Amino acid sequence: MSVQGKAYKILILLVLSAPVTAISPTLPDGSGWYQRAQAAREANDYLAAHEALKMAEQHGFFPVRISLERARLHILVADHDQAIAELESILANGFTGVGFIVNDPILGTLEGNERYDAVVATMSRSAYPCEHDEVFKEFDFWVGDWVVHGSGGELAGTNSITKEERGCVLLEHWENTAGGTGQSINYVDKITGEWVQIWNAEGGSQINIRGGMTEDGMRLTGTLHTMGNETTIPFRALWTLWPDGRVRQFFEQSTDGGETWTTWFEGFYTRKE
Repeated sequence: MSVQGKAYKILILLVLSAPVTAISPTLPDGSGWYQRAQAAREANDYLAAHEALKMAEQHGFFPVRISLERARLHILVADHDQAIAELESILANGFTGVGFIVNDPILGTLEGNERYDAVVATMSRSAYPCEHDEVFKEFDFWVGDWVVHGSGGELAGTNSITKEERGCVLLEHWENTAGGTGQSINYVDKITGEWVQIWNAEGGSQINIRGGMTEDGMRLTGTLHTMGNETTIPFRALWTLWPDGRVRQFFEQSTDGGETWTTWFEGFYTRKE
């Protein structure tokens, strides 16, 4: 048998006698090394975990995931300063996925540490900007579950206004006393800085209005389109918070291009007990 043949036979024998986990046509890629690091951590072999992360890094694996895993390793050996340094580094590089940190069973144990809390707060401002922008709070006085009465004191219906998407939108769900329903989405158009309401009801009325806070309250203007007769007319709305906590909602329409206005709906909101 030739020298090459003997070498090939030895290689085959080595492969066949190796543990199944060691048989691989190629060395692990970045993902493979990262998985090895996680497995080593779970086995409490932190040195091996760090070495595997170095290999994952050399293979171009996601830097953020590597930093988060290193932070976990540092926490497990009570090196909190190094753990937070890893989090600060990914923050400096623009990472805003704060949920991956605060919901992590290991990383979340740092809550209460001043530096950690500062990282979380900074990431949160970038990840959830609406929660930290005062303009998105201007319409909060309308948020709640309400009983609505008409101008004559008659019961008009109920309305529920909820704040959704981390404060980015208000969702309205209306039901009148006859069972008719409608809903709207309300948000700040950050391009123009205006509040916007888009309303649709089961009867085919569509309201598209925009504006902002005034001395009298939230004033929005635009159009009312009725699908039943395919008409579009000028429309405006005003929400005013009263000192007793009630909210007055006043809608007006114009049938002459805005020259004159008539009441479309006037409602007085009282919070449900």
